[in-house]
Amino acid sequence: MVLAASRRSILAEQRKPRSKTRQRRSQKKPPWTDDLSWEERLADVVTPLWRLSYDEQLELKQNHQLKILSQLSGHQSQSLSPARGELSFPVLPILPSPVRDSYRNKSTFSVNRGVDGNPKTVGFYVGTGRQGNIVCVNGDHLLNMPEKHNLVARCYQDFLRLSSLEPCLLFHTGGHWREVTVRTNTEGRTMAIVYFHPQSLTPEEVAVHKADLVDYFTQGPGSVCQLDSLFFQESSMTRCTHEESPYQLLHGQPHIYDEVLGFKFRISADAFFQVNQAAAEVLYDTVRDLCVPNTEKGRERTKVGGNLLDVCCGTGAIGITISPRMDKIIGIELIEQAVEDARHNAAFNNVLNCQFFSGKAEVVLPGLMSQLSSTGGGLTAVVNPARAGLHPRVVRALRNQPSIRRLVYVSCKPDGEAMRNFRELCCKPDPQKKLTGDAFSPILAVPVDMFPHTLHCELVLLFER
Repeated sequence: MVLAASRRSILAEQRKPRSKTRQRRSQKKPPWTDDLSWEERLADVVTPLWRLSYDEQLELKQNHQLKILSQLSGHQSQSLSPARGELSFPVLPILPSPVRDSYRNKSTFSVNRGVDGNPKTVGFYVGTGRQGNIVCVNGDHLLNMPEKHNLVARCYQDFLRLSSLEPCLLFHTGGHWREVTVRTNTEGRTMAIVYFHPQSLTPEEVAVHKADLVDYFTQGPGSVCQLDSLFFQESSMTRCTHEESPYQLLHGQPHIYDEVLGFKFRISADAFFQVNQAAAEVLYDTVRDLCVPNTEKGRERTKVGGNLLDVCCGTGAIGITISPRMDKIIGIELIEQAVEDARHNAAFNNVLNCQFFSGKAEVVLPGLMSQLSSTGGGLTAVVNPARAGLHPRVVRALRNQPSIRRLVYVSCKPDGEAMRNFRELCCKPDPQKKLTGDAFSPILAVPVDMFPHTLHCELVLLFER
């Protein structure tokens, strides 16, 4: 397998101490001073690594992942587990993003007071609500932001300033217009979702302003955005699902599509899709090779077989991209709309060996285990949870299912709750925590840079037992 080819040399290399010169080079970010422009301040908040070369960014992220993973040492069940702080498994060099600038396919722009005090300013926040010093700054200069997203944001700001309604800065102070989300695909198709607080307006009064919005973006100055979809969601909550308050299609198509590893995926207004499509291909290719080790050269390969359990499957991207190599794939996802998208995506791509179930993983998973175990063949699990990590009951169900011999964990925040998950997967059996199954061992870690110019990256961690 390509990913494991250089494990020993990498393991030896990562145990070497970092030089002081390399440490100093990763600390180029200057302190916050009044000499900085508002654009620089915003760039420091949204893209804090923008001053570093891309190679320097990758080095910083690699070292950060090594530091995080060192916390896992000393929590393994084997008597030969390494000393605390010393890794027993290799961390491969971080895989770079093929696209480094303007890579985001989803951006949410806030509305608040700008540098000039205008409350109808669309952009991103500098400062915090707790300190009462929020300033909304236009994001045209941000390296990760596509021009199309900035164009929609500028037009939305223009629309707000023409509207007779005030923006909703704080729910209890009134106002109506809230943020706008822009989604695009690799073909340039564009979806905009406008969020609105109805306050005490009647449905008839809201309809008038919806019509104004449609007219502005289809017939007026906003037509330059060439929106393929315009959605509207009215809600008195900060965030709510489609079920709680439906996304209303005011103009255009209900979905846009994007492609990953030769498969097409439908993107609904609230569907999860990786924000960097090019890097998503790198991520999913890595996950695929870890779930089903590649023993053949070249891209073409025959089916290996076995079953895959895809927990927190979203719109089915991981399971569908792995499907040619597996006998059966079962996906579990909390958001019903995402499950609908996953089923559509499987049918659209003529993938017949995937099933998707909606519900909390900790509730659905135990009932599926007997079904998966009875089908024969090996069982591999892949989990791709949100930042909050897996529910303890999900970890217990995975740990206590002996037929799962291989588990791939994709984490966007491994230094958070995910680390608790890692430790509970690897610790000695603990009847008090109901962790009775044999422990997993970390075998290999692969960082993937999904978010150039930021501190974040994805970490793919392979466990076996």
